[in-house]
Amino acid sequence: MNAPRFNLILTMGVALAVRLPAQEMIERLGERLHFSLADGGLHGRISGSLEFEGYAISDPVADLVSGGKDKFFEPRFTLNVDAQLGPRGYFFAQGRIDRGFDVYYPEKETEARLDEYALRWELSEAGTGGLFVQAGKFATVVGSWTKRHAAWENPFITAPLPYGDLVALWDANTSPSADVVLAWAHVRPVGNASDVLEDKARRLPIIWGPAYGQGVAVAGRWGRVDFAGEIKSTGLSARPERWTEGFGGVERPTVSARVGWRPDPSWNLGFSASSGEFLARVPMTRIPVGFTRHDYREVMIAHDLGFAWRHFQLWAEVFAVRFKVPGVGNLDTVSGYVEAKQRFTPRFSAAIRWNQQLFAHVTNAQGEAVRWGRQTWRLDLAPTWRFTTQTQFKLQYSLRHEQPARERLTELFSAQLNVRF
Repeated sequence: MNAPRFNLILTMGVALAVRLPAQEMIERLGERLHFSLADGGLHGRISGSLEFEGYAISDPVADLVSGGKDKFFEPRFTLNVDAQLGPRGYFFAQGRIDRGFDVYYPEKETEARLDEYALRWELSEAGTGGLFVQAGKFATVVGSWTKRHAAWENPFITAPLPYGDLVALWDANTSPSADVVLAWAHVRPVGNASDVLEDKARRLPIIWGPAYGQGVAVAGRWGRVDFAGEIKSTGLSARPERWTEGFGGVERPTVSARVGWRPDPSWNLGFSASSGEFLARVPMTRIPVGFTRHDYREVMIAHDLGFAWRHFQLWAEVFAVRFKVPGVGNLDTVSGYVEAKQRFTPRFSAAIRWNQQLFAHVTNAQGEAVRWGRQTWRLDLAPTWRFTTQTQFKLQYSLRHEQPARERLTELFSAQLNVRF
């Protein structure tokens, strides 16, 4: 493990090199990135961040991080635009330059993308936030992690297990039987790391990160209750290449909603539900007679919890998901996490997260009941040093267990330097 340790120490040295002169320059830059037009009727701000991430992985697993290399470096540049349009209008956009939304293909060419853009309009009295409608390309309203998934707000470097672990479903092809699903899951037969790596590019998670799909949302607040609903052109598990797809006659929209309740300022409880198709818009050759692509659906219900007290914060989410697959049946899974963060000093905090995913049984050709995925748990530990109001440095260690698997325990070391302006 000498090479991973060297990489982490090197990244830490770069972080510590960001001193006060650079801090003052970043602050001056931030002050200049405000703008106002039309006699103040339109005013806004441009902001952004630089992220430098290093990863060292003991063995590839079915997630959106590990890939063809056991050690790699990932830089990313993010640019945000926020603009207030009169008393009721608001526009935001986010663009990135990197080697792909996910880091598990470090050999990809550098690309520029517009990940988010949306126009929001308040329908209630201006400034109250009681009710608004939003249209564009934006993160899903399901759950709570998407509200803090950006690098500066996320106490960890990687996403929780439900947002980045790949299950045994492909979106470019259908499974004709339970035995095929078990083969895709590398459960029957049990595959090693190279087998998992070979087909992981075809697999889907239950939610692909923040799920930046195109659509329309309505949200608001009534007393201690907040609510949001959205109609999007792609499902929660759709890969990033599909987030730019608009509405069409091939697919039916994905409908999702969340209702939250704040019994007091410390607690935030939420319930979410979603239903949508998970197949990609490519010709299908294995759809059983009498069925269409609309029968291949992902149905989800979820619960999220948030708690804050002084310098301590706690979050938890659990997702109960059913993939409806004609010819196979219902593929059920439950995935969730519990995450805690403690700020010890104004500049140092640490977080711990327990992730777990369980799979139901399917019946194979021999009549045996077999789980259709690898039972997985993962422990994440992450300290964070915030050197200034614009620079922070994170480390993360993850220990993962899978059953059945030839390598039941795998490790991930990662480091991230984040500079924002």
